[in-house]
Amino acid sequence: MVCLISRSGRELQRYNMGRRQVVGCIPYRYKNGNDSSINDELEVLVISSQKGQGLMFPKGGWELDESVEEAAMRESLEEAGVVGKVECELGRWHFLSKSQGTFYEGHMFPLLVKEQLDLWPEKDVRQRFWMTVDEAREACLHWWMKEALDILVDRLSSPSRSEENVATSSL
Repeated sequence: MVCLISRSGRELQRYNMGRRQVVGCIPYRYKNGNDSSINDELEVLVISSQKGQGLMFPKGGWELDESVEEAAMRESLEEAGVVGKVECELGRWHFLSKSQGTFYEGHMFPLLVKEQLDLWPEKDVRQRFWMTVDEAREACLHWWMKEALDILVDRLSSPSRSEENVATSSL
């Protein structure tokens, strides 16, 4: 069962040296071929901002009662309506919020999507779009999210990742 209400408020927000900590995910999958087989074409999921000012990856505040991975999973569910496996952190960025005029610390994770829900907490205020990496890089509003996307692509295309996938699939 999935909770269809997003968390709100800042009472439980984490801060590090005065910077609000936010956590995001890059939801990804491998595109299905015409014969329903999975091929190597990577797709990532972007969402519209609540104010309708462009596209981004799901992200939001990291709260005191959850791990960073739990926050990443929660934001992906609340904002994009996807669930899956949170993988190793892509990195940490410091950036200035244009709307708030304050500095934030952002953590980004890959999320290998296992399920896409028809109903999710922010369905009525956001749209979601599966895109190629190049399309997402062009469409994404935030420089730090684009950097995280590049790190994800490098990680997924590295020979060690390919060997890991082969080893896992042969078990």
